[in-house]
Amino acid sequence: MKPSHCPQNVEESTLQGGSILDDDAAVPCPPPRASMFDACHVGVVLRAVLFVEAVVGVGAMFGASQAVDWLLRFSLLTGGVLPATLAWLIAVCALKTRLNRLEPSRQWLAGMVLGAAAGLYGCGLLALMGLLQPAPWWASAAAGALLSAMVLAGLFWRAKARTPAATAARLAELQSRIRPHFLFNTLNSAIALVRAEPAKAEAVLEDLSELFRHALADPAESVTLGQEIALAQRYMAIEQIRFGERLQVQWSLDARADQAKLPPLLLQPLVENAVMHGVEPSASGAQIRISTLRRGSTVVIKVTNSTPAGVGTRGHGLALANVRERLLLLHDVQAQFKTVFKDGVFQVRLEIPA
Repeated sequence: MKPSHCPQNVEESTLQGGSILDDDAAVPCPPPRASMFDACHVGVVLRAVLFVEAVVGVGAMFGASQAVDWLLRFSLLTGGVLPATLAWLIAVCALKTRLNRLEPSRQWLAGMVLGAAAGLYGCGLLALMGLLQPAPWWASAAAGALLSAMVLAGLFWRAKARTPAATAARLAELQSRIRPHFLFNTLNSAIALVRAEPAKAEAVLEDLSELFRHALADPAESVTLGQEIALAQRYMAIEQIRFGERLQVQWSLDARADQAKLPPLLLQPLVENAVMHGVEPSASGAQIRISTLRRGSTVVIKVTNSTPAGVGTRGHGLALANVRERLLLLHDVQAQFKTVFKDGVFQVRLEIPA
């Protein structure tokens, strides 16, 4: 048996499909670690800067008898603390691949050492400008190490929320949404087609098989939008057999958006909701439109469906909350999730990085 290489973090696991196969058998690997040093997201940078500035603001209150004194102290400290914080974030982002290869205890130590270096850097800037005399080198290094440890704690819990073990429960809920009666209805449709249209029956069963293969697969951190679109098209092909002319689907797809990253099984619940709340309750059926569009560095995804009078948005909440939470776990503040219901038309709009 050939030796196998197990992924060290979520990114590597995603590239390798989450499992390692050799010529003889599958070799299971331990669950991959998420990146604790993933400080490259805009949301992470913003939160880290705001946190450090809040600590500096509170610290500046000591010894300040008036608001003007506090403002002067705060401005003085910010002149050193802000560049030091940004330098720490840039270093962590640039070195995250190497840092993630370290043992957990050494990861914390490395992060705190970088924090101490950033503290010395900020102190040096103030001393160079003559704003801090004498320069408190030891205190600055200790403060940098302590603040970096607190920021690392936040990044640690964020990484923990993104690990497969933590997201498995969320994905399991979506997997369970492929309802038993959907399976039975699909099989009944295939049986009805076996004699009259065997080729179409075979296509229905192939689509069903592919849908369940994705739904029951081991969860990855992300898949491409193109993969999610292909899965949604298979689902719609199955429902088209069931509902016939009642289901009117329009696809408006931008090929430039296909490589955008999404959590797995994110689009399928949205199109399923459109069928469940638009087509099923209506004797005349409904129109469903799925569109993707790349605008610069952003990809816009829309799922729109008409609804019968009196149906409204009732029943959409659980799936939409799940989708929103999993999307924010992957893209943080770079993702947007909005729903609109107006004049009998319900729309889900997603914006994600390209």
